[in-house]
Amino acid sequence: MSCKFSIIIVSLNAGEELKKTVESVRRQTFKDYEIIVKDGCSKDGSTDFLKDAEDVCFVQEPDDSIYDGMNAALKFIHGEYVIFLNCGDRLYAKDVLEKSVRFMQKKAADIYYGNLYRRELGSTDVYPDHISDFTAFRNVPCHQACIYRSALLKGKAYDLRFKVRADYEHFLRCIYRYDARPAHMPFVLSDYEGGGFSETALNKKISAKEHRVITDKYLGKKASFYRFVMIITLQPLREKLAGSRRFSEAYHKIKARIYSIGGKRD
Repeated sequence: MSCKFSIIIVSLNAGEELKKTVESVRRQTFKDYEIIVKDGCSKDGSTDFLKDAEDVCFVQEPDDSIYDGMNAALKFIHGEYVIFLNCGDRLYAKDVLEKSVRFMQKKAADIYYGNLYRRELGSTDVYPDHISDFTAFRNVPCHQACIYRSALLKGKAYDLRFKVRADYEHFLRCIYRYDARPAHMPFVLSDYEGGGFSETALNKKISAKEHRVITDKYLGKKASFYRFVMIITLQPLREKLAGSRRFSEAYHKIKARIYSIGGKRD
């Protein structure tokens, strides 16, 4: 049966966080959605509450990574649009789907992205209104802040060669290869737990290498110029500000304004 949103939650031994994520969807005032939980065979009892849940499509089978689990879940979607949440993430408020639908009725797009609240830092990533080339290089919204038209994911999902940046590669692929139209929704869509898979020391190194490969692929020579810009604008210092509970909120607001100066893509 078709619906407006397919909300995919991937999990593995998530403890109580899985239930909190599911409940953030269940409390939505807009009800035309389906919940798909793709679990990689948890052993901690975190999925027990789903065994008899009639409002959740519960899929439990092994997978090789978060992205592999996300891809597997796409086989079960019926929604016009898809939202991905990791365990611990939550839809920000009970009316965010309702607000999203109202925005969609006013502006046609293929990818809608809202802002992202970072619970760990107590700050909000405010994304720019337009995806310029520089925005694509540096400030693409997290997948938890995005609502994708399902056609962009069926048969065109995450490239598993990328262990940390597959969602980033997919976003750029949608923009630069599929000519997807993005639209910024000026409100917080998701509450991001933080401190997860992509933020370990090892995965940060992998992320940097994958970022170079992806930006070279989609931005060409511009990527080299943008790397130079990042060096002369003190990227290491800015990363510390972004990760500081004290300065993060102000930093992200300033960053959003700067990255929106370039306007739309060429």
